[in-house]
Amino acid sequence: MAIKKKIGLLGFGHLGKIHAACLQKTKFEFAGFYDPSSTIPESAYSDYHRFESIDDLLAACDAVDIVSTTATHYEMILKALDAGKHVFVEKPYVNNLEHGEHIGSVLKDQDIVFQIGHVERFNPAYLNFEKKLQPKFIEGHRLAQFNPRGNDASVILDLMIHDIDLVLDLVNSDVADVQANGVCIISELFDICNARITFTNGCVANLTASRISMKQMRKLRIFQKDAYVSIDFLNKETQVFRLFDDAEAQRIENFESNIELETLKGTQHVVIESPQINPNNAIAAELNEFHDSIVHNTKVRVGIHEGLSSLRLAAQIYNKAKENEHHV
Repeated sequence: MAIKKKIGLLGFGHLGKIHAACLQKTKFEFAGFYDPSSTIPESAYSDYHRFESIDDLLAACDAVDIVSTTATHYEMILKALDAGKHVFVEKPYVNNLEHGEHIGSVLKDQDIVFQIGHVERFNPAYLNFEKKLQPKFIEGHRLAQFNPRGNDASVILDLMIHDIDLVLDLVNSDVADVQANGVCIISELFDICNARITFTNGCVANLTASRISMKQMRKLRIFQKDAYVSIDFLNKETQVFRLFDDAEAQRIENFESNIELETLKGTQHVVIESPQINPNNAIAAELNEFHDSIVHNTKVRVGIHEGLSSLRLAAQIYNKAKENEHHV
């Protein structure tokens, strides 16, 4: 008989409601949620049990899913860890590096599964290429329309953190240098930021994040020796552009487009392919991985090590942007 762990949800705002619906599609037994807000109408949670306190929820569960505002994550994580509960927490798991480091030190002494909700790792467009690329240059754009829900963190922690995590996953190398610029337009924290990250292996990542764009965009463009790969996280689409000589191009089947180029090496072909995407519910997929890690003691894709690496790089980007802001 399959083991089914009980999980409770901390936070029942916009994202909390999405997680509640997804949890019912996972391997977990969803015990219910806790949210201190008095303005949530009963009709919004008629299908779920509402706990009266965090302590009541923790006593009833094996694990927690934290989707409250970022500013509340730190205390909730510590409370859950103190109760010996496994923790899944939405990104960013905390809003400053000091808190992040402290949670890392607490976890060293506990046999607890800790997973951070970097949902793009489970995007089907990304799963096609995970660990198969050897990037030399990465261009990332993550643009969103202004939403007051994300204002308790800068755009670096609110949006760019997704691409920071993805780049660190793709580039197997240490960070050598960080340059960044940010601008505050609507909030008191950066609303737009551009960062250029140079790695010791020579790879460069140029990331732009904005939360005051007129359009939505979530794309990574990855350039490597033999290909250019475009990953569209919003539309869950990918395209691969490869360069072949005349003889190689004749052997290729099932390509989308073949463009001839006259180069110094003679006639070459840009072959464009669109790999098939296997659709999924990315949030349910990451929560199922969390469940399996608890039951089978397996490693999660984004644990405290990966989370701290992203948080440290995000802090470097923020500090460099602040430094350059004072020079304007």
